[in-house]
Amino acid sequence: MKKILVVIDMQNDFIDGALGTKEAEAIVDRVAEKIRTYSSNCIYATRDTHEKDYLQTMEGNYLPVEHCIRGTKGWQLHPRIEEALKSSDAQGAVIVDKSTFGSQELTQRLGEEYEGEDVEIELIGLCTDICVVTNALLLKTRLPQARIQVDASCCAGVTPESHVAALLTMKMCQIEVENT
Repeated sequence: MKKILVVIDMQNDFIDGALGTKEAEAIVDRVAEKIRTYSSNCIYATRDTHEKDYLQTMEGNYLPVEHCIRGTKGWQLHPRIEEALKSSDAQGAVIVDKSTFGSQELTQRLGEEYEGEDVEIELIGLCTDICVVTNALLLKTRLPQARIQVDASCCAGVTPESHVAALLTMKMCQIEVENT
């Protein structure tokens, strides 16, 4: 079985920047550790990517906090995550920039590469209740026979309560949740 790791939005702004939380800070080392356990050609990482006009977008109207603006420090992957992705075992990691919660590019790419194969896709990262759940559901929709799982110990939500709610939502949609 091919095992794929999807690392969602482990960026400075979500960890210790504009939208950072202590829960997000607490998972950084576990996420870096998990990255190092996967083969280099089996890792995909997303970056939430906004432009300077973010506050004029639909999302910016609902969340009027500038974050993950392309090219800024907040947009960059956390240094420990960047280091793990560049480690000798993970040099081939694919980085996908996304402008919204879910990445259609990631879903399409994984769908084309692994449709009909025996594949397991593990998601980790931030935020459980927004981007992790959205990408997990998109992947489950595109690859319904794939084993989609989330490692709860390597995820953090906007709040601890919304993290738990997102995990429950994913379980209800036949996404396996481990390490709760």
